[in-house]
Amino acid sequence: MSDDAIKDVLKMIPYGFYSITSKSDDDVNAMVANWVTQISFEPRLVALGLQKSSHTRSVIEKGQVFAINLFTKEDSESMMPFTKGRSKNPEKMKDARFWDAPETGCPVIEGAAAYIEFKVAKIVDSGGDHDIIIGEPVGAQVLKAGDASQTLTLPDIGWSYAG
Repeated sequence: MSDDAIKDVLKMIPYGFYSITSKSDDDVNAMVANWVTQISFEPRLVALGLQKSSHTRSVIEKGQVFAINLFTKEDSESMMPFTKGRSKNPEKMKDARFWDAPETGCPVIEGAAAYIEFKVAKIVDSGGDHDIIIGEPVGAQVLKAGDASQTLTLPDIGWSYAG
């Protein structure tokens, strides 16, 4: 525990660990993220928190599409090449193993258990250092059967991105 109870409680919220992929013209990118949640049943909508300065944020704004790649705990190594941002690893997509999702053309990372494709419904300026990208699903596929208990989370890899 720290002297900051709000931070302590925010770190107790369970967060998944996903690869967010994007495409705009010839620019494709993959990054890791954990602030993802469904926010509406009808229409089905998902919100994604992305740092305003991230390369993926700009690619999503230009291309108006993105995908969320989900991984199982046992397949966590498949997404590790995408943990460094473009500034630290500008060529990360050069040797990446992926294929284009059928509806959006966003990368589907080899080793993903499932993916879901989105068209951007809205980008909301949160007033903080991250924006909220709201997406409406346009396609998905389960590549490896499983359930939420098998989905990779931040604690599974010993990371924390909250507080």
